[in-house]
Amino acid sequence: MDQKRGVGLLFGGESPEHEVSIVTARAIAEHLDPACFVVRPMGIARNGVWVVTGDPFARLAAGELPARGVHPFLPLEKGAEATPLPDVFFNALHGAGGEDGQIQGYLELLHRPYTGAGLLAMAAGMDKWITKRLWESEGLPVVPYVGLTEERWNRERVVCLAECARLGLPLFVKPANLGSSIGVEKVKADGDLAPALDRAFTYDRRVLVEQGLDVREIEVAVLGGDEPLISKPGEVIVADEFYTFEDKYLHGRSRTEIPAQLSGELTDRVRSLAAKAFATSDGYGMARVDMFLERATGQVFLNELNFIPGFTSISMYPKMMAASGVPYAELLTRLIDLAVARHAQMAAKQKGFQSGSDWFRKG
Repeated sequence: MDQKRGVGLLFGGESPEHEVSIVTARAIAEHLDPACFVVRPMGIARNGVWVVTGDPFARLAAGELPARGVHPFLPLEKGAEATPLPDVFFNALHGAGGEDGQIQGYLELLHRPYTGAGLLAMAAGMDKWITKRLWESEGLPVVPYVGLTEERWNRERVVCLAECARLGLPLFVKPANLGSSIGVEKVKADGDLAPALDRAFTYDRRVLVEQGLDVREIEVAVLGGDEPLISKPGEVIVADEFYTFEDKYLHGRSRTEIPAQLSGELTDRVRSLAAKAFATSDGYGMARVDMFLERATGQVFLNELNFIPGFTSISMYPKMMAASGVPYAELLTRLIDLAVARHAQMAAKQKGFQSGSDWFRKG
């Protein structure tokens, strides 16, 4: 590299995972190789305005809600409308807006490379219900579930409750498009299901109800494109009944084990499943594939696909990659190189078409 690349580090956002994104981005900024990159923090405030002047980390942490600039098609804060584009964007936005295809579509319009998967993969991967349907179409194992929309829930609550009841107790209720265990509840009594669903629908119009199994929580990190690096599996040994937001980021009572204590055959199986799950969802760049290992049967189920996993000091993705021979700083460099390579690949594709006729000019 002849000169340092300018890296626009996107973080914050309007989703409930705003705070997690700030912590992730701080860690990324600290570990990007200063010999290769110039970091330009670009925070997105809770009102959707891009904060690019001063110290965006401090401004978002303080809860600042700046005024939008004068150009209606730009999200930049007032006074920063002429901010130049970086060479590449590093997407550290968790949840809606950053992990569901929205920011990917916008960055495509800017003709700049960005880390992670493309719009289609992100949109499908963010929605747990769609992800399960994709995996099921390829014969990959998922936990038995029922998917509900808010419209149907409001229209036929009794029928929906009956469908969920057939899964048995306990049940897990999850908003389809959130991460970090936000909005997730474990239901152990019939009378608690409807209130849990009502609460889940305050976060999303699509909700999953999953059969609650006695499981070990296994995770695998994936890095690359068509032939990705698949990490050694890790295990989250949870302190509560499931891995809650509070335990992930506040209390820290759960612990992780890398590599997970699995037999050679089981290790091969979960790594193979991770690769298939990634490919089926058109994954690119990075992903953390979460699985359940049922204690009673030894059966492995795919649970979730996280295309923008956490990068905090306690996050599993960088820890699993480090255990598999890719330290943090190198991991970030690889992700940027992958972003530039995918951008160049797509830029070389034929975009336009001319028929050779003037048929379209006629009124």
